[in-house]
Amino acid sequence: MTDYLVISALGTDKPGIINELSKQAVDRNCNILDTRMTVLGGEFALLMLVNGSPEDIAALKPLLSSTGDDLELTITFKDTIPKEAQAANLPYTVQVVALDHPGIVHEIARFFSEKAINIEEMQTGTYAAAHTGTPMFSLEMTVNIPSNLSLSSLKDEFVGFCDEKNLDASIEALRGNS
Repeated sequence: MTDYLVISALGTDKPGIINELSKQAVDRNCNILDTRMTVLGGEFALLMLVNGSPEDIAALKPLLSSTGDDLELTITFKDTIPKEAQAANLPYTVQVVALDHPGIVHEIARFFSEKAINIEEMQTGTYAAAHTGTPMFSLEMTVNIPSNLSLSSLKDEFVGFCDEKNLDASIEALRGNS
């Protein structure tokens, strides 16, 4: 039997955090299945999915808590199950670039939510436009489109939505996905 555990860690960024957290997993014979890590402002943020025997997962939790205390991280855990296969969904990538203004993420999330399309991953950021320094916004995300939706109609609706919101965007089939 294998247990699955989602670990989140948040705290001031410094070198060695991933090394220490991953060492604890390896030392307890747990396998790291998936990881997302970023630095936002001066803060380190991590999400990690591990699996292992029930005994090893149980032993890992206090070790990670102790390591979190040593590194001044807030660490939380959530027991989970493996993700079910979603063969009926089609993975697509969405990219958006626009002048930065409040509400872009919400507007895009609402567009897909109203169509029962799940956002699997999302990364956003801001930057200064070359030459002018104008604040710009960028978004890249992966969505799972139910196979019963008309892709052509969805793409047309998305293009119209983006034109209305003055967003430069694309939605394309995800390449290289297994």
